[in-house]
Parts: sequence; C-alpha cells; structure tokens
Amino acid sequence: MQYEREYGGPLSVRHEAESPESWQATHEPWSAHVVMPLPMSHVGDVIKQLAWEHDVMGAVAPSLAPPRDMPDMVLFSARVARCLTLLTQGTAYDVTTQSYLNPSDWQNRPLTAFLAEDHLSIAQDEASRPDQVWFYSLGLTKFGLDEIELFQHKGLSESTAREILTETAHELLRVAQAPKVGTVLQLPLLGRAVRITNYRTAAPAGRMLGFRELHL
Repeated sequence: MQYEREYGGPLSVRHEAESPESWQATHEPWSAHVVMPLPMSHVGDVIKQLAWEHDVMGAVAPSLAPPRDMPDMVLFSARVARCLTLLTQGTAYDVTTQSYLNPSDWQNRPLTAFLAEDHLSIAQDEASRPDQVWFYSLGLTKFGLDEIELFQHKGLSESTAREILTETAHELLRVAQAPKVGTVLQLPLLGRAVRITNYRTAAPAGRMLGFRELHL
C-alpha cells in the first residue's frame, strides 16, 4: 500500500461491519476515521458549494487524543488523506483551512515530519473596526485549540502580522493548551512578545469558531 511505501508500516484497516463504507486506519499509536463514500443525501449541498468535480466524496478525521498528542494524530490523518488523493487522483479539501489539495499540490508536502504550516493557514479580511485589517489563523481547531487573530491598521506590513500569527500558533502547539486572557506569550524567533487580550466567537466562512485576540 502507498502509505507503507512512503511512511513505513504496518497500516491496519478495520471496517465496521454495520457500515462497510466506514473504517478505522491505524498505525500504532495513531489512528484516523475514514468514511468513503459519504452518502450523497448528506453531502449534496456541500458538493455544490465546493464546486466538487468528482463523483464521490469521503472524509478523513483524526481520532480524539490529548492536546499534546494531537499533532501526531493530525499528521497521520493528513498522510492518509494524501495517500488517498494520490491513489484516486482526486482532490482533498481541508475543511478547517478551506484549502484544496490536488495530487500535484501534495508533491510539495511529503508529510515526512510534522510542520505546522502543512496544517494551518493565515487569512485576512476587512475588519469591522474602521481602518483596520483582520488577520486570523485557520487550523488550530484541529488540535483542540482556539484560533488566534490580530487587528492591524491599514497600510502596515501584512508580512509582519502573518509572522506574528504563525509564530504564536507554533508556541500554542508547543504548550498544547489554550491561553487565558491576559497571558503573555514569548516569541523568541521574532524577539517580541504578544498578549492575549480578548476571547470571542466569529464565523469568517460560515463556521463558528473561537478566537483569541493578540496584542503587541
């Protein structure tokens, strides 16, 4: 199997007797739940929304685990999704980061080790606050954490805001817990610190998410 060739084995697959389209993929101590194909009655609207060009759709999700173990679980699930995409020459869609991955896109993401950038993205939008831009992460919810956000005045460096969010995400994955409002996080690679100043919920793409606001 492709997974065993690329990542070593063994990979065990256990089908559920009552639902043959549902199965558990395991490479000890990691596991992921796979459903393929998903019933059309459940995904018809999703297929239209995503402009899905394939005949069927499946789903891959990491098994639940303590926060410190979630990076390994997420990496394993991404490896399974990558192998399925390459085997079927289909398309993977990351629901959390809202990104499409075709077979050619996976060539630059071998997933041989955990890299946060493979599982996270930084987005931006016009803020509800006048003269400000809203920068926010997508993907931390995979690890049982809230997303993070940063409001910045228009005209300032976008790359700086993205670097701060990226490094803060790395730190949150390292400590593996949601910071309380008032917590100060050190970002050694950037030589600066950020403070968590607020918690709120928002739905930037139709999915309600929790956000921790950063302040420099």
